[in-house]
Amino acid sequence: MNYPALDGFDRKILAVLGEDGRISIADLARKIGLTKTPTQARLKRLEAEGIITGYRAMVDPIRLGLDHVAFVEVKLDDTREAALRKFNAAIARIPEIEQAHMMASHFDYLLKVRTQSMSAYRAVLGEKISSLPHVASTSTYVAMQAVKEDAALAAL
Repeated sequence: MNYPALDGFDRKILAVLGEDGRISIADLARKIGLTKTPTQARLKRLEAEGIITGYRAMVDPIRLGLDHVAFVEVKLDDTREAALRKFNAAIARIPEIEQAHMMASHFDYLLKVRTQSMSAYRAVLGEKISSLPHVASTSTYVAMQAVKEDAALAAL
């Protein structure tokens, strides 16, 4: 994969937008030390190159009653490419799965599942996750508290 070169100004733009995606161009330019025109040109380039993929509102799931978080280890009975594609497509259709990661471990996937309660989670596990294609077994770990959840890119 060919990664575009990012200079210090590009990295500053990404860091500022990671904190405040609604910042005006004028304020962004002031924070990174450029004028509006080059700042806007850099921003458009970062979007065109797919480095910035979109903007969204951050929603507090706790205030929405979605305070039950479970991490689910999933072992598959088949890890050939066709099976992985089928599994990946199926998990994309389950809204309760907040994150899904293919792992290099003794299990194949780690899912982050967010629901309203343990009984709601149990229904998602029994009716949706366990019936996904090629699922051989699952193990669940329930989170008691989120200590850190930060989407900002620390490496910038």
